[in-house]
Amino acid sequence: MDKAILVWLGLMILFIVIEIATVGLTAIWLAGGALAAVLVSLAGAGLEWQIFAFIVVSILLLVFTRPFAKKYINAHHEKTNYEELIGEVVKVTETVDNLEQTGTAVARGLEWTARSENNGEKLPAGSLAQVVAVSGVKLILKPYEEVEK
Repeated sequence: MDKAILVWLGLMILFIVIEIATVGLTAIWLAGGALAAVLVSLAGAGLEWQIFAFIVVSILLLVFTRPFAKKYINAHHEKTNYEELIGEVVKVTETVDNLEQTGTAVARGLEWTARSENNGEKLPAGSLAQVVAVSGVKLILKPYEEVEK
């Protein structure tokens, strides 16, 4: 068997193993390209054509199947607990002051360390605030302004 065929088969297996390990649709396109290169090599084409087939098929698979795969295969991405907190209104339980490095807020029954979105802005205890981000284990808050209807 030709060395090029073995190299392409080895690369295809490597890309499949990477895909199985990451489960993120990262290398499957390259495995398809390596398969195309194997077929071109079996047909007797030179190394340049094998590389060309690998690149073209990998790009075509990426361009035409990735949107489908993202839509239907990875469609069931569930937000983690902290991602769901963004946009929620929380109650400040200890005055939030970035300069003094103080502040806590209660979100969904759990107390979190809290910081203000703007360094100079203090959020008094007992006030309502909206979560704009989560940084590590800290809620980043801005004052909550109720919208009039």
